[in-house]
Amino acid sequence: MDMLASFLKYLDIEKGYSSHTIRSYGDDLHSFFSYSGVNPASTEAIEHISHRTIRAWMSNLVSQGLSTRSVNRKLSSLRTFFKYLLRQGVIANNPMKRVVSPKTSKRLPEFVPEADMAKLNTNDLFGDDFEGLRNRLIITMFYFTGMRLSELVGLTLQSVDVGSMTIKVMGKGSKERIIPIHPELKDLIVEYLEERNKKFSDTVSFFVTPKGKPVYPKLVYRVVNHYLTLITPLQKRSPHVLRHSFATHLLNKGADLNAIKELLGHSSLLATQVYTHSTFEKLKNNYNQAHPRA
Repeated sequence: MDMLASFLKYLDIEKGYSSHTIRSYGDDLHSFFSYSGVNPASTEAIEHISHRTIRAWMSNLVSQGLSTRSVNRKLSSLRTFFKYLLRQGVIANNPMKRVVSPKTSKRLPEFVPEADMAKLNTNDLFGDDFEGLRNRLIITMFYFTGMRLSELVGLTLQSVDVGSMTIKVMGKGSKERIIPIHPELKDLIVEYLEERNKKFSDTVSFFVTPKGKPVYPKLVYRVVNHYLTLITPLQKRSPHVLRHSFATHLLNKGADLNAIKELLGHSSLLATQVYTHSTFEKLKNNYNQAHPRA
């Protein structure tokens, strides 16, 4: 059997990874096999892959101008693949053990300052029609819940319970979590649902287009990018920036790191701790600006 196909099936069925994640693994591994000339359907050829081949591929990626972070992501895909082969008994030795990943500098998450986010709290930017109301709720929901793009797109009418003031989100690895609804967010949800349900009662998707079709990732990304362009000079203006803003602002206001971890749906506290670096940088900047000897 083609070991690459078997591996991707394993990620889907046993690990429960999203289609987007599986596609990324597949792209990374196809890139490696294309470079090395190894046929993933040949077990014998896979057995003879050496650390030298992997290092050469890594050097080739760097020479193409790929960032260290991108190279490490591809190496991570390869590392997971070889661990799988080892467990399946396809290989006796893991060539990745002799491959050292290039070091990356820590990149702090970008976020929109609170003062800029406050500029979005107005109808003037969005308009009073259905699409404007929906767009305002999309922005507000990202900022008030910290959910991912895929999670927001996947919301259904049953996901949002105004009565219990909760939103049920299906996160990475099909892990479900509950996010509380802020009173300000509730008012917008109620207003949106009144308009939505007048026109579109035949679809279960929570967010819909003016024609009643479910929204899709590219549309939501464009919406967020457009409105963030109006209020912030940040180069990155994506839904993930709003997720970063949600976490950073909570931390700045004294929220517990473990609580933020649960709200974001992180499996490890290490992933959440990156936001402490952001708040420390802010503290350091304030110190340097304010201290008379700084």
